[in-house]
Amino acid sequence: MTVTAPPPGVRRSRAPRPPAGPAPSRRRSQTGRHVMLAGISVLWLVPLLWAVYTSLRPYEDTSKHGYLSWPRSLSLDNFGAAWSQSGMSHYFWNSVLVTIPAVLGTLFFSAAVAFYVSRFDFRWNVALLMLFTAGNLLPAQVLITPLYRLYLQIPLPAWMSDSLLLYNSYWGIIAIHIAYQCGFCTFVLSNYMKTIPKEITEAALVDGAPVWRQFLQIVLPLCRPAFAALATLESIWIYNDFFWPLVLIETGDKRPVTSALASLQGQYFTNPNLIAAGALMTAVPTLLVYFALQRQFISGLTIGAGK
Repeated sequence: MTVTAPPPGVRRSRAPRPPAGPAPSRRRSQTGRHVMLAGISVLWLVPLLWAVYTSLRPYEDTSKHGYLSWPRSLSLDNFGAAWSQSGMSHYFWNSVLVTIPAVLGTLFFSAAVAFYVSRFDFRWNVALLMLFTAGNLLPAQVLITPLYRLYLQIPLPAWMSDSLLLYNSYWGIIAIHIAYQCGFCTFVLSNYMKTIPKEITEAALVDGAPVWRQFLQIVLPLCRPAFAALATLESIWIYNDFFWPLVLIETGDKRPVTSALASLQGQYFTNPNLIAAGALMTAVPTLLVYFALQRQFISGLTIGAGK
C-alpha cells in the first residue's frame, strides 16, 4: 500500500493531544492550601472542644489530676449547677427583652436611611452614608464617659424605667445598640438596594404609590435575604455584648445573660468547670438563630456578588 504525500503548500493535520493533567507544582499548591485550611479549622475548634471537655469534668478531678489529665469521670452536673446558681433563666429573658427590639429597630432605621441614600440623588448623598459608617470606627471605650453622663440626665417616665432615667433601664441598652449598629447595617443595605432596578420604584411612582409605600411594600420585601443575613449577625453581636450592660445598668437583675457568668465567680474561689458549662449554655441561642437562618444567611452574603 502506497501513501501519497500531500500536495505542496498543504500542511498535514495532526491529531489533537489529550489534555494534560495538572502540573506537579499545582498539585502541591492545592495540597498545601488544604493542609493550611485544615490546620486553621482545628485551631478554631480547639477552644470550643476544650470548653466542652472541661465542662464535663468535676472540679475535684481537675484540681487533683490537672486539666491536661485523662478524665476519671464525665457528667452533666456542671450544667445543672450553673443553671441554678446563676439564675440563668431570668438572665436569658433579659437578653430576649434587649436583643429582639434592638435587632428590629436597627434593621428598620438602617433600612430607612439606606433607602434614602440609595434611591434619591442629592448633594450630600455619599457624605451622609460615610457619616453613618464612620460611627462604627469609634471604639465603645471612647464614648462611654460622655454617654454615661448623658444617660444620667435623660429622664424617662416611671413605666419605662424604675430609676426615672435612661440609665439603668432596658431602653438605654436598646438605644445604644441601635445607634451603634445602624452604621454597618446602613452600609450593607444601601449597597444591596443599589442592585435593585430603579425602574421598579419608578413604575410604582407612576401608579401613584407614595414614597413610604415604595419603601414598605416594594423595596423591603426585595431585601429579605440581606435582612436575614444582618439579623443573624446582629442577633449574635447584641446577644453576646457584655460591655454596655456592665456600664449602663446598675441593677444586677436587669443585666443580660452574659452578665450571669460573673455571678458564678466567687470572691475567694472560682470554679472554671462551672464557668465553662455556663458559657456553653449561653452560646446555645446564638447557634439556634444561625441554624434557623443559615440558608437565608448564606444567600444574603452571596447574592449580587457577580454584579
